Amino acid sequence: MRVVQAYRFALDLTPSQERASLMSAGAGRLAHNEMLARVKAVMDQRAAEHTYGVPDEALTPAQGWSLAALRRTWNQIKGDVAPWWAECSKEAFNTGLDSLARGLKNWTDSRTGKRGGRKVGFPRFKSRHRSTPTVRFTTGAIRFAPDRKHVVLPRLGRLKLHESARKLARRIEAGTARILSATVCRRGGRWFVSFTVDLESPDRTPLRPRSVIGVDVGITHLAVLSAGEPVPNPRHLDRAQQRLRALGRALARKQGPDRRIGRAPSKRWQRYRGRMGAAHARVANLRRDGLHKLTTRLARVYGTVVVEDLNVAGMLGHRRLARHIADAGFGELRRQLDYKVVWNGGRLVVADRWYPSSKTCSACGAVKAKLPLAERIYRCASCGLVLDRDVNAARNLAALAANESHTAGSGPVAGRGAIRKTPNMGQEAVKRQPGATTVGQTGTVLPQGMTAA
Repeated sequence: MRVVQAYRFALDLTPSQERASLMSAGAGRLAHNEMLARVKAVMDQRAAEHTYGVPDEALTPAQGWSLAALRRTWNQIKGDVAPWWAECSKEAFNTGLDSLARGLKNWTDSRTGKRGGRKVGFPRFKSRHRSTPTVRFTTGAIRFAPDRKHVVLPRLGRLKLHESARKLARRIEAGTARILSATVCRRGGRWFVSFTVDLESPDRTPLRPRSVIGVDVGITHLAVLSAGEPVPNPRHLDRAQQRLRALGRALARKQGPDRRIGRAPSKRWQRYRGRMGAAHARVANLRRDGLHKLTTRLARVYGTVVVEDLNVAGMLGHRRLARHIADAGFGELRRQLDYKVVWNGGRLVVADRWYPSSKTCSACGAVKAKLPLAERIYRCASCGLVLDRDVNAARNLAALAANESHTAGSGPVAGRGAIRKTPNMGQEAVKRQPGATTVGQTGTVLPQGMTAA
């Protein structure tokens, strides 16, 4: 199976290499801003000419928004805009042009309805104070040194890796992997290089290919599995709040930048700003590490994984729970399961956003009209079931796999077209289909031949 996978390594750059990397990132930012200004100027000019009644054939020629069109225009003006362009790799300028082309396309598709989700705004100008320094290489010499601890990139030269890249280097030497691109970026005060690799991955099979697991995410526990196992929520952001508050107070006492009077930030302000960024980066790394370990375990063990289609953006509007929801990383957990389950030969089933998994009794199928968030124990008035609310929801999610096919890969969203209004008490939420069997005392409906986790 051919897959596209990313490998990321930390870099140990010398001061001269860091300046060269920042220069390359600045070149891409300059190309992005210059071409964005040209696109906006042409759009405004054509709009003004329309108001004057100028015919379409006499309007100012439109500026193409594709990467090829932006690159052609940039090659014509780069001598005047950036006389030093020969000092940087062409890939540095192409990085900024590619981001602009993607932004314009996303904005157009969002306006015309080709792109779903939240509305995408028009691209903005990039600031060297707020944007992440990054440069992407797709051509030229991209290779590892024989010691496997250095990487050679165009113009930047030989860069030292913080750890050995022997695993990726062995695959490249064996011919089972091919580097598509290399991206150098700075995050949290550290430099990283990420390789996008096209590699041949062996076909895998989960350890329990016929088992089904339902995953109910939450705040009290990061996830509760239908097998009854709660995954604790580490709450990395909460644990780091004391240090973040102290750094924020210290940063506020330093002399920061002021563009109104042209005041530059002090050295101490820059130092504490770096410490603040490193603290936030540590929280993000800890969160990412925990989510990767959880999703990898689920994808490698279970043949079918069932999750909910949560409206995370809407949930972040809750003023009391927004920070805890963002700290849990619901969206990242779902994103990682999307590709890891496929890589391991399993199947991912996504429950509909309006499926009442928490309100439905996992034993008899009765649905409650209301279930307050503070009520953590589910008590069924029909069959007398008393069960933890999250475990009950996870078992209902696992039961949804009975209505899906058994082909490998990411499954369709289950329960599309469901009624958004919660049914009355006693209505069954999970219909028992012919040929299905009831496993255990929980009433979980699974197809014949499949076992509950």
